[in-house]
Amino acid sequence: MDAYMQGESNMIRKAEPQDAAFAAPLIYEAIGDIAHTLTGATEQEEALLLLEQFFAQKGNRLSYENAVIAMREGVPVGVALFYHGSQTEQLDRPFVEYVQKRTGVAPTLVKEARDDEFYLDSVAVRADQRGKGIGKMLLSAFEEEAIRRKHDRIALLVDEENPRARQLYESMGYRQDGNVTVSGHQFRHMVKSVLVTV
Repeated sequence: MDAYMQGESNMIRKAEPQDAAFAAPLIYEAIGDIAHTLTGATEQEEALLLLEQFFAQKGNRLSYENAVIAMREGVPVGVALFYHGSQTEQLDRPFVEYVQKRTGVAPTLVKEARDDEFYLDSVAVRADQRGKGIGKMLLSAFEEEAIRRKHDRIALLVDEENPRARQLYESMGYRQDGNVTVSGHQFRHMVKSVLVTV
């Protein structure tokens, strides 16, 4: 994936391992309790540390390999994570193995994405940079990446308690086609078709 230029001062680039310290708090803000389910951490500080470690590693759902970073005037301001639903089990395995080793009990991870869809795991923008179109820019990069990889069905989850985000997704053409409960929270499963040229 090349950098997606979005004007003079804004761009999207591939994430790198050294983005972990920037990305982890935003991912935590986006996924909340799911971070504790994935890592087995009970405290926020510990969960953040583990998210940072997993982000810097390859081969898991929250890896830098599955992320892009939004830049504004040379400074990172947002992050998005995405992967194909058919990869879910493989990408979740490191979390299952880590928690099982740590607690002796394998966590039950709800499959958020279906096998036929390119899935937006999370998207988050720094609080002081919201309302500037960066979230839309990250969503556009996600859609462009789906098209580049020739996936015509894209999906995401939106928290029932976040109507503002739902309105944004609906304005971009997403429609609800089901509900999912993850870590005790109700989410709307939303899908969109994108045009893939042969």
